[in-house]
Amino acid sequence: MTASHDSSKAEAMRDTAETFCKAFVAGSPPSETLDKCFTSNAKILEHGPTWATERLPFLGITFQGRSSQKFANASLKNTCDDYYDLLTSVLSFHPSDDTMPPKEEFMVDPKRGTVTIKLHANFASIRTGKSWEEDFVYVLSEFDEDYKIGSQELWADPLSAWMAVGD
Repeated sequence: MTASHDSSKAEAMRDTAETFCKAFVAGSPPSETLDKCFTSNAKILEHGPTWATERLPFLGITFQGRSSQKFANASLKNTCDDYYDLLTSVLSFHPSDDTMPPKEEFMVDPKRGTVTIKLHANFASIRTGKSWEEDFVYVLSEFDEDYKIGSQELWADPLSAWMAVGD
């Protein structure tokens, strides 16, 4: 790959990442955001300990594909749509002006095909109302030829979330 190709690839990946983050921060419906920014067979994994899944059922599971694909493929159990359904049934998201950094601060590696973004926001438990503030990280990768996201990995603070949703 030439430096020029790497540069244009990096910019396209950064643009898709920015579109995704802006939609997430704006509260756009996850299905619309998935349609616009993700491949049809994308996967999402929010890293976290397996012991926390009783309270946080979206942790440590790879969600793949879309709910619309369940009709064609009965083996699909946990889709990307299911991830966002579970997440929003447990936690609410409260962004601020500094939730998303400027896109120039996104770390892009065009050779590896990754975009890493550090975000900041407040979250709250739907059930208890307890809230906390945290930094969290997205790693977006496996971009297709249209620069749609094929994989989203998340690292957040599962202990704060686990405590907030508990009794």
